[in-house]
Amino acid sequence: MTEASTVTARPPRCLVHCAHLHRADRLQHGGETLLTTTIPAPERIDRFADLFETIVSNVETVIQGKREIIELVAMSLMAEGHVLIEDVPGVGKTLLAKSLARSLDCRFHRVQFTPDLLPSDITGVSIWDRAKTEFVFKPGAIFANIVLGDEINRAGPKTQAALLEAMEELQVTVDGVTRPLPPPFMVIATQNPLEHEGTYPLPESQLDRFMMRLVVGYPTHSKEIQILETHGTHSSFDDLKPMATAEDVREMGEIARNIHVAGSLQAYIVDVVEATRRHGELLLGASPRAALHLQRVARVRAAMQRRDFVSPDDIKALARPVLEHRMVLRPE
Repeated sequence: MTEASTVTARPPRCLVHCAHLHRADRLQHGGETLLTTTIPAPERIDRFADLFETIVSNVETVIQGKREIIELVAMSLMAEGHVLIEDVPGVGKTLLAKSLARSLDCRFHRVQFTPDLLPSDITGVSIWDRAKTEFVFKPGAIFANIVLGDEINRAGPKTQAALLEAMEELQVTVDGVTRPLPPPFMVIATQNPLEHEGTYPLPESQLDRFMMRLVVGYPTHSKEIQILETHGTHSSFDDLKPMATAEDVREMGEIARNIHVAGSLQAYIVDVVEATRRHGELLLGASPRAALHLQRVARVRAAMQRRDFVSPDDIKALARPVLEHRMVLRPE
C-alpha cells in the first residue's frame, strides 16, 4: 500500500527545493506569495513522533503482524478522520479498535449494526423523567471518543445516515437540540465484502466521509504460526496500559495541522484527484473532500517521520487508501 496504483496523475509541477522552501515564512509559487502556517518547533515534532511510536507499538503487542494497518488507523485519528475496514470476520478488526482506545485512555463504544437498529440507538433519545417532570436526554452509542460500527452495511439507510452529521460535524442533533461530541472523535466502521444478502450498501455520500478504507487481511504463514505459538503467553488486551490521553491526541492533531505543505505539493494533490475524474473507466472520481483528507493525513505522516514538511512520498503512500473507495467503475 505504498503507491497510488489505482490512479494516473501528472507529475508535480515543481518539487525542486521543496525541502528548503518549507522553512520559509512565505513561499513564492507561480509569481504569487502564499502565506504559510506557524511551523511546529522541532522538539514538538519529536514529541509527536515519539508518542505516535509508543501508541502504535503498544497496540502491536496485541495485534501482531499488522503494523502498517495500525499506523494508518492511528494516522487517521490524528488527522481527525474516520476509517472503513472492509474484511472477513476473525482478522482482528474489533480488537484493533478496542486496543487503540485503551492505549489512548479514551472512551470506546461498539455498535453492532443490525436491520432493527434505530437511529436513536446511535444518537440518543429524550426520555420523560417522572421525578423531574421533564425530558432527560439519554446519550446514544455515538457519544464516545472511538466508536466501532460493526457490520455497518447491515443497518438500514436511516440508521446509517445517523452517523453522517456526527462524522462530518462532530455533533448530533436530537429533538432540535445540537450536542457536541467529545474530542477526539473517530468512527471505525467495518463491513464484510463477501456477504451481500440482507445488506444495505453504503451510499457514495457516506463513503466519502471516511478518510480511508483499509483491508486488514490474513496474517502471513509464519506470522500465523507465531500467533499459535504465543497464544496465551503473549500480551493480551487485558494487559494493555494507556500510553497517552485524549489531550495528547488533541495536541498531536494541532501539531499535524501546522506541518507545512508547499504550494507545488498542493497542486500535486489536486492533479492526482482530478486524474480520477478524467479517467475513462471511472463513473465517479474523488471529491474535493478527498483532496482535503489526503493533505491532512499527509501532514500526520510527515510529523510521524519527524519532518515539518510534507514530501511527495507522503502523498504517494497515502493516495490509495484515501482515494480508492471514492471511485466508482463504469459498468461494462
